[in-house]
Amino acid sequence: MTKAELVEDVARAAELTKKDAERLVEIVFESIIETLNQGEKIELRGFGSFRVRERGARRGRNPKTGDPVDIPAKRVPYFKPGKEMKELINEDSPAGGSSSNTSSSVPMETSESTPILGHDDESGNMTGGSGGEMPPLH
Repeated sequence: MTKAELVEDVARAAELTKKDAERLVEIVFESIIETLNQGEKIELRGFGSFRVRERGARRGRNPKTGDPVDIPAKRVPYFKPGKEMKELINEDSPAGGSSSNTSSSVPMETSESTPILGHDDESGNMTGGSGGEMPPLH
């Protein structure tokens, strides 16, 4: 679902104009971001919780050249689904298949070096989406 589709659903469900629904969605997103920026945790019972995790500085490699690169410390958003959400998602899963993922938390990034959504790093390069692991530093 895109943000535009979310706005349409909110407008329809709350009987609001698209403009009012868009502002409502923006306010919710801004509130979540502002709260996380202040270092606070957001808990939405039955839905899940958002928080920020600290990532330490580390050494990585430039995937193109193999040269070592210093990666600075950063803060990353993290979402942990609530019990009720997990139950509702699994109740509607196709063929009743069970997931082998036993983790109760869903990071917004898949690993230290591969964000789910690519973004510009501090040098202006796109990150994420490579699908491969970088060789270890020796």
